Amino acid sequence: MKIEIRQVTTDNLSAVLALRVAQHQTSYIENTAQCLEEAQDCSLYQPAALYADDALVGFAMYGRFPGEGMNGRVWLDRFLIDEQYQGQGMGTLMLDALISYLDRLYDASDIYLSLFDDNHGALYLYQKFGFRFNGELDINGEKVMVRSRHTNEEKI
Repeated sequence: MKIEIRQVTTDNLSAVLALRVAQHQTSYIENTAQCLEEAQDCSLYQPAALYADDALVGFAMYGRFPGEGMNGRVWLDRFLIDEQYQGQGMGTLMLDALISYLDRLYDASDIYLSLFDDNHGALYLYQKFGFRFNGELDINGEKVMVRSRHTNEEKI
């Protein structure tokens, strides 16, 4: 399967805006229109369209944010798989590709994300990839998780 992480452009914008999560997930993540609006307001956010064999299956938003550490923090701020592609292993495939992509792009030792800990599906997926709670809360009250490249390399 060919996995691609593409920029959101005028060519794929309407398809990105049409992405939807399952109804029970809507309280956990903003829709793509809200995400793209945030990316317009803050140039540190990088929205991305996630493709499998040329089919748009999901969306992510990431960036490096100044602050803690010499180079700031790399955040995987949004990650969603369209409802019609859920339950097919796409979350695992896309998260694996995103982690590799962010590692190459930013050469960061840690990747951060946040979630509500009652989002059991996302929590399971993130833990499978080595993300662990670090005791912090983000500005929305979500629990912060971090994946350290060094910790995960030691486990292999």
